[in-house]
Amino acid sequence: MNTKKVHFSLFPVINYILLFLVAVVMIFPFLYVISVSFSTYTDFLQSRFLFFPKKWVTDAYEFIFGSASFLRSIGVTVKITAIGTFVNLLFTATLAYTLSRPVVGQRAMMLLVMITLLFTAGMIPTYLVVKETGLLGTFWSLILPVAISPYNLIVMRQFFKGIPQELHEAATIDGANDIQTFLRIILPLSKPSLAAFGLFYAVAHWNNYFTGVLYLNDPADWPVQVVLRQMVVINEPNTALGQLTEHAPPAETVQMAAIMVATLPILIVYPFLQKHFAKGVMLGSVKG
Repeated sequence: MNTKKVHFSLFPVINYILLFLVAVVMIFPFLYVISVSFSTYTDFLQSRFLFFPKKWVTDAYEFIFGSASFLRSIGVTVKITAIGTFVNLLFTATLAYTLSRPVVGQRAMMLLVMITLLFTAGMIPTYLVVKETGLLGTFWSLILPVAISPYNLIVMRQFFKGIPQELHEAATIDGANDIQTFLRIILPLSKPSLAAFGLFYAVAHWNNYFTGVLYLNDPADWPVQVVLRQMVVINEPNTALGQLTEHAPPAETVQMAAIMVATLPILIVYPFLQKHFAKGVMLGSVKG
């Protein structure tokens, strides 16, 4: 009589427990922000840890949506994220495809890419370059200096190198040049990779505030993350939003509501790209 031995492994149990704890740690601040943004100031002061509003109010959201400067900063951020992500994907995909093909100077170009991956110029030299190129004070100063991520470029290059050579040869036999091959064959096959790196670039642009503080002097050109920084640092949301009213909601609830509004778009977009996320990164990382 054969008996099967049941092998119990502790790894899945420990793994699930650790992931559950990490999820709790990540969700707790998010729930706290939501609760404070919808709570009254009295409830906020009386509760040390506010997980659920005792009384739901929308005064903070009405206040920030009534602010023209905040809505303008949201529009600026959307424009920078959309244009910046398109520029990032355009430059990264075209250069990665070029470096995946047998071209003259490929080794030298890859060396330059690796140098930028290991060493950065620093804040002051980058500022001087932005100033001398006439980008200072424009939203292009937040896009062009970071047009290509060296890491994303290398991974995408490996993905392109993993595409069968027979596809290139078949396209050449059909009379397609390199540009036509790239647009009609390579890009359609690269949708998972483009979606994954597009999400990387979009999140980076949406959350960026430091270069906005450095390069944009006019408050009318500030993205939403710079406005949030002003609200938190100076702790005067009314002044940062340009609304000096006597009946403004408390600063804490306005800050939390503004954080929620600034975070929500990324949370909405991410689930639609999640199915391409892991697939796109793995395709580029295991081939080459």
